[in-house]
Amino acid sequence: MNTKPSLELASLIEGYRRFRSTGWTPRRERWAALKEGQEPRVMVIACSDSRVDPAQIFDVDPGEIFVVRNVAAMVPPFETTPGHHGVSAALEFAVQVLKVREIVVMGHGMCGGCKAALSQAMAGAEPGQGGFIADWIELLDDAREEVVHAHGTEGREAEKAMELAGVKVSLANLRTFPWVAELEGQGKLTLRGAFFAISDGVLHILDEETGEFGPVE
Repeated sequence: MNTKPSLELASLIEGYRRFRSTGWTPRRERWAALKEGQEPRVMVIACSDSRVDPAQIFDVDPGEIFVVRNVAAMVPPFETTPGHHGVSAALEFAVQVLKVREIVVMGHGMCGGCKAALSQAMAGAEPGQGGFIADWIELLDDAREEVVHAHGTEGREAEKAMELAGVKVSLANLRTFPWVAELEGQGKLTLRGAFFAISDGVLHILDEETGEFGPVE
């Protein structure tokens, strides 16, 4: 058996060694405190895209944010049907157990999931050939109709509109969870929408009163 690390694994190991020397050793007290548990104040729901790591974008220390990442940063609506509800389980844990005070849904530019939702290129595909992706991004079907009506199905303008709409869909779906809606109503939980533009590295925050995303200065 060949036990020599691949180039990919070797690169990860080198990164681990840098982490040990610059991220672990100088901050042993921080890591020692985290052995007793975690108390993040914020949950971030973001895309799995390798270019939009929330910890990097927000420059946070270990233990500061509780992160869930999936295709297109989607939150499904509350439902109790049989199945494996990964996002719902993470949300339940963050809100009910960790008692986070804020949930940020962060979409991003050049999102492949939103582009697939817009084009419906994977509609009807079998699982393993795009079917899992197609089923997941059906969560954007209703929003897609409005985007297509206003912008069509091609071009950067339409894609960005779909990306921004996806954040709003996830926020609306978050509010279908009874405990989320209750805590928000009591002022104990805040929901926010955000958008990170890969092209220029600017973060935008959603103003839910106007429906517009504004850049963070």
